[in-house]
Amino acid sequence: MNLIPNVPAKVFSFSAVIVGYLLIDDLTANEQNALGNWLMLVAQVLSTNAYYKQVQAERGLDQSNKKSPSPEETIAIMQRMVEAMQKEIDNIKKSL
Repeated sequence: MNLIPNVPAKVFSFSAVIVGYLLIDDLTANEQNALGNWLMLVAQVLSTNAYYKQVQAERGLDQSNKKSPSPEETIAIMQRMVEAMQKEIDNIKKSL
């Protein structure tokens, strides 16, 4: 996927400023806050993933050539994650 345009860094940064200013007029303060927090979360996920890939590459653990898990393996992993999150939610509910 090629979402990032091939433009100078200053132009790319300025485009974010323009989009931000365009969104200000159409959103309430609460909507702006919610959208801003969501965008920051997206940015944190991207930054964390990119950093971790850099660490793996530096350590020689780059797995870009490794075979992807099967759909069944992916589903099993996600089910374990959901179960772990549900357990945490239940623990929080018990402590309230």
